[in-house]
Amino acid sequence: MKEDFLHYIWQHQYFSKAALATSEGEPLQVLRVGFYNTDAGPDFREAVLRVGNVEWSGSVEVHLSASDWHRHQHQHDPKYDQVVLHVVWQADVPVTRTDGSLVPVLELQHRVDLGLLQTYQMLQQARSVIPCAAFWPGVPEITKTGMLARALAERLEEKGEEVLQVYRSYGNDWEQAVYHTLLRGFGFKINQQAFEQLAKALPFHVVRRHQHSLLQLEALLLGQAGFLTDAEDAYAQQLQREYTYLRHKYKLEPLQRHQWNFLRMRPANFPTVRLAQLATLLHQRQALFSKLLEADTVKEYAQLLQASASEYWQTHYTFGKEAKHRQAAMGKGSVHSLVINVAVPVLAAYASHSGERTLLDKAIALLEQLKEESNRYTRHYEELGWRARSAADNQAALGLYNRYCRPVNCMRCAVGNKIMKKHSPAL
Repeated sequence: MKEDFLHYIWQHQYFSKAALATSEGEPLQVLRVGFYNTDAGPDFREAVLRVGNVEWSGSVEVHLSASDWHRHQHQHDPKYDQVVLHVVWQADVPVTRTDGSLVPVLELQHRVDLGLLQTYQMLQQARSVIPCAAFWPGVPEITKTGMLARALAERLEEKGEEVLQVYRSYGNDWEQAVYHTLLRGFGFKINQQAFEQLAKALPFHVVRRHQHSLLQLEALLLGQAGFLTDAEDAYAQQLQREYTYLRHKYKLEPLQRHQWNFLRMRPANFPTVRLAQLATLLHQRQALFSKLLEADTVKEYAQLLQASASEYWQTHYTFGKEAKHRQAAMGKGSVHSLVINVAVPVLAAYASHSGERTLLDKAIALLEQLKEESNRYTRHYEELGWRARSAADNQAALGLYNRYCRPVNCMRCAVGNKIMKKHSPAL
């Protein structure tokens, strides 16, 4: 058993109230359960209880065993002096506040319905990737649809917060935040980490000074990525000369070539090609942040994030090796991936920052209009009969999996909640 089960039991009051009393024998009445606290401190705040004849307002702390109070050193932490009730599965020891006063304890192990406990244990011990797979078909569609909508909103909030953290870490510079997000997006999962490291190794203030020159942008990006150490042809040598000067000027330290992945990739997706496409985009789309806010349709966003590599890279995949066929522009799927992983998070971030709800609505609308291939995570839901109709559905499924299914956080999921109630006759 984990504490989240007891949080769930307390929050929904799924326990017997018959002759409810503390472990000391004082009559107990719950007037308000309190608000679940996700920050440091007691688990539920602003609870209201009546212990004996006295009404108390304060916090509720939840543990599996009362002795966890001492194991976590709460008896020495003033934040826990406001606790008016200690809810536990087993009351093995009395607990005190910093001043030595006793904290009332409520023991639940004999008050919880056996069916509820068994259902919880089945979910926790399930061997399937989706813990509730065996119950999923019996859950009402409206419950699943509502939970997926919530998971999508939480995922957008999470993605937006990632952009906001970059924005704050670089002195509240939105263009820098977009640049970092753009490079991460150009990693397309396989090289995502390397592109993110490149964003740190090549600051945007350096890029901004050279956006007028495509040659210098290619030299900076390919040089900082570690691809100009051995110039294999005349063009590479030209880039190397530019990079050597710029590296010295800005005191840059490049990444290593081995940090990039070329294995099991189509040549059109090689990081060298992606970097050349990125250079063109940065050259042609200056002040990208404002353009991302102003665009409206999927077509406009696709045009904004579409980029063809320079002439050299239309006939090469790597330096010194000419391709058999001329390179086409960035594919539709890749462009749509950038809309999903760059434009949408930036819109979500600025919506949160500015309070402009219309930008969040725009982000959701973009996802609803885009198709996105299923992946190894969303396919688990497809096997249960669920079908994604848009990128919004896929993003919702990813959010549901990452936040609830993978950590077996069924108690915080509406689907898990419905299963718990359905298979517990006493509720």
